[in-house]
Amino acid sequence: MRRTRRTARRRLPRWAAGAAALVWLLTLASAPAHGTQSRPATPAHGTQDRPATPATYTNPVSTGAVDTFPDPAMIRGKDGLWYAYGTQNPVMQSKGEDGERILPILRSADMVTWEYAGEVFTPADRPAWHGGSRLWAPEVRYALGLYHLYYSVPGRNTVGLATSVSPTGPWTDRGAVLPSPSGCPSGNIDQAQFTDTDGTPYLYWGSYDTICVARLNPSLTRTEGEVTQVARGRRAEGGFVVRRDDFYYLFYSDAGCCDGAYSGYQVKVGRSTSPTGPFTDDEGTDLMALTSKAGVVVGANGNRWIGPGHNSLQTDLAGQDWLVYHGIPAEAPDLAPASGGTLKLTRRPMLIDRLDWIDGWPVVRAGAGPSDGPAAAPVTSWAAGGTFNEGGLSGWRAEGAAPAGWSTASDPAARGHAVHTPGPSAKDTAYLLAGGRAPAGLRAEADLKVTGPGGAAGLTLAYRDPGNRIVAWLDRSRGALVTDVRVGGRSRGEQVTALPSGFSWDTWNNVSVEVRGRRLTAEVTGDRLRDPVAVQSRDLPAAAVREGAVGAAARGAGAAADNVGAAALYRPVTKRVAVAPPGRLLPGYGDEFDTATVPGTRAGSPWQWVRGPAAGVTMSGGALSWPTQDAELHLGDNTASVLLRDAPEGDFTVETKLRFAPGRAAQQAGLILYENDDRWFKLVHSVLPLTNGDGAVLDVSEFGKEGERPTTTPPTAVANAPMFGGPTADTMWLRMTYHRDAAHREHEVRASTSRDGVHWSPGGTWTLPVRGALRIGLVSHNRSGATADFDYVRTYAAR
Repeated sequence: MRRTRRTARRRLPRWAAGAAALVWLLTLASAPAHGTQSRPATPAHGTQDRPATPATYTNPVSTGAVDTFPDPAMIRGKDGLWYAYGTQNPVMQSKGEDGERILPILRSADMVTWEYAGEVFTPADRPAWHGGSRLWAPEVRYALGLYHLYYSVPGRNTVGLATSVSPTGPWTDRGAVLPSPSGCPSGNIDQAQFTDTDGTPYLYWGSYDTICVARLNPSLTRTEGEVTQVARGRRAEGGFVVRRDDFYYLFYSDAGCCDGAYSGYQVKVGRSTSPTGPFTDDEGTDLMALTSKAGVVVGANGNRWIGPGHNSLQTDLAGQDWLVYHGIPAEAPDLAPASGGTLKLTRRPMLIDRLDWIDGWPVVRAGAGPSDGPAAAPVTSWAAGGTFNEGGLSGWRAEGAAPAGWSTASDPAARGHAVHTPGPSAKDTAYLLAGGRAPAGLRAEADLKVTGPGGAAGLTLAYRDPGNRIVAWLDRSRGALVTDVRVGGRSRGEQVTALPSGFSWDTWNNVSVEVRGRRLTAEVTGDRLRDPVAVQSRDLPAAAVREGAVGAAARGAGAAADNVGAAALYRPVTKRVAVAPPGRLLPGYGDEFDTATVPGTRAGSPWQWVRGPAAGVTMSGGALSWPTQDAELHLGDNTASVLLRDAPEGDFTVETKLRFAPGRAAQQAGLILYENDDRWFKLVHSVLPLTNGDGAVLDVSEFGKEGERPTTTPPTAVANAPMFGGPTADTMWLRMTYHRDAAHREHEVRASTSRDGVHWSPGGTWTLPVRGALRIGLVSHNRSGATADFDYVRTYAAR
C-alpha cells in the first residue's frame, strides 16, 4: 500500500518506551538555553540586529527552500549568517525544473528557516576539467581569509577545491586536491578538512570501503606526504573530524545512502588521541578492524526518517552542538525522474538535531534518534552583542585608556565590523562594550584579526566593578592566545597558549569563551567547526563569575572585531534515554535445543521448515547445529531453507546465542522474522568482501529487510537492503525487538547485538507495512563451508 504522510505525533517504537518522556523532560529542562528566549527583535547594534531565535523547529529544515539537499555541510559566515552547501541534485522540481543545481547554497539567520542563495557552479562556468561529472558532498571551511569549498568529482575519481571571499561566491576553482593515484584504495570522494592544534591541516576522504587521511600543503590546495588508512567497513564513507577535550572524533556513515525506503545509512563515530588514528568505537574496536562497528550517533528509529547520514556539525551561539545531516522521508522517499528521465534519485532533505556528548561519546538527542516533530531550536540570538552589519556604533559604549579610537568599516567577508585606531600610547587598551546584559554562565565569542605587527585584539567580559574583567586576547606580539583575569583592578595571572607558527593574523579568526561554574574554556578556530588551533582552560575567582557586559578589546595597531556577543551557555544532557530491556520470558515461543530431535521433523513440533529440513542439521551438545547452505533468500532467488515457529501476539523481543566462525565471503547465519520469501527482517552474522581490499573480507552484524518498494504502483517490486550493527565475534547474541505500530499499520523491528550477552550494541530500526503475520525463525545459508550452532531461541514479552 502507498504510505500516507506521517504526522509529528508519530509514536516512538517500543524499544524507546519510557525514553520519549525523558527526552521531552530533557528538552524542557534545556529550553532556556536552546532557543525559548522571547526577547523581541531590536535594531540596536549593541543589543541585537536580527530577529530573536525561534522557540522550536521541525525537520526537515530545508523545506520551503529546496526539495532535496543531500550531504549537507554548514558554516557560520563572517557576516553573522549561516550557510549550507549540498550535493548536486534537482533541488527545484516543485518549481517545475527538470535539471540540477550544481552544489546548491542555502542561507539562514537562525539555522531553521532557509532561503536559496545560489550555486557554486553553473553549467556555463563550471571548469572543463570536471569532464561533465556530477559534483557531490561539499565541505566548507574558512581559512587564510577565504572560504574553501572542497567537493567530490566522482567522474574523475578525485576531489576539487573552489575558494571565495564570500560564502556565496563568486568561486575560483583551484583544481584537483588529490594526486592520481591518491594513495587510498577506495573511491576518492566524501572529503573533509580538519586543522590540528599545531596548525597542521589534513584532508580525510574515501568511500566503498576505506577512509584515508593525508596532510594538506600550507595553502590548503593539495595533499602531500603519507596517506594513512583510518577506517574501513562496508560502504564506510562521509568522514568528518572534530576535536573535543583530548580526543579526535571521526564521524562517518556506512551501508547504503541512496536507495529510497531501503537506505540503511547511519552515522557512526570513533575516537583517537591523534588525527591520524588509530580510531576506536565505544566498544574499543579499531575502525580498521575487519568487522562492523558500534558507536552509532544516529540511525533510523522507526519514525518517518530513513537512512539518516552523511553529517557535518554546527555549534549554536549557546555552545550547543548540532548534527547536520540528511534523511529520507518515508512518505516520499524518491524524487521524480529528472534530466529528461536519466536521473532517478532518492529524496534527501537537510535535518538538524541536538548532538549530546555523553560519557565522552556523541549521540543525537541522547540516543532517541532523528526528530520528527517540534523540537527546541538552536540558539542563534545573543543576550547581548551584534554584528555591526547596520553600520555605526549605536548601542555600543567605549571604555578604557583610548576609547575614542573605535569606528566601523566593511569588507566582502564580514560586511560591517569594528576597527580601532590607537591613541598616542600604543600600550593603551580600549574596550567596546555591547548594550544589554551578558549572563554569568555564558558562551561569548568574537571574530578578530590583528593586522599590526605589535597589536592585539580581544574578546572581553566586563562586570559592574570596572576593575573586574576577563579578556581573551589574540596577541600578535607574543604569537599567542592570552587570557587575563582581573579582579579589583589586579591581575589574577595571565595564561598564555602559543598559536601555530603559520597562524593567519591578518584574517578573521573566531575566539570563544565558555564559563561553566567557575571554569573558563577559551578556543581559537578559523570557522567554529570544532577544529581549534588553541585551547585553554582555567579556574576563575568567584568575583569573575557575574552578569555583566560583553565586548571587544584592542591594544596597539590593527585590531578589528566582528560578530561580538554572548548567550546563556547550554545545559548539557548527560544521560542516554533508557532502552527498555526485554520483559518476562515466554516459554511457549522459544526452544533451548536440549533434545536429540531436529526441530520440525516430527508431528506436533512447533517448528516448521520452508524448503527443509536443511541437509546436515543435527542436535549436538545442547545446540542446533546447521551447516551453511549454497542457497539464497534474496530478491527472486529463494532457495534457502528457513526454520520457523509462530510469534506471540503483541510486541516482543526474540534472542538467540550463536556460535559461528565463518571463513569465506557470503556465509551467514542468524535470526529472521518472516512473512514470506519476499517480506522479512533478518539479523545475521555475515561475511562480505571489502571493496578494493585485495581479497580481505569483513565479518559484519547485518540487519536487513526485504519487501516491496512503496513508490511502485502498485508497490510490488521487491527490494533488499542492510544496516550494519555492532562488532562480531565467534560467539554472539542477536536480538530483534518487534513493535506493531497500529496507527500506521507497520511492523517496526530494531536490532541489537552483543559479544558477551550482557552489554548490547543498539542498532537501527527497519519498518514494513503490515500485510500478514511474522513468524520467528533461523537461517544458515548463502555459501557452504561454515556451521552455525544455535544454543537457544528465547522470546520475551515487551515491558
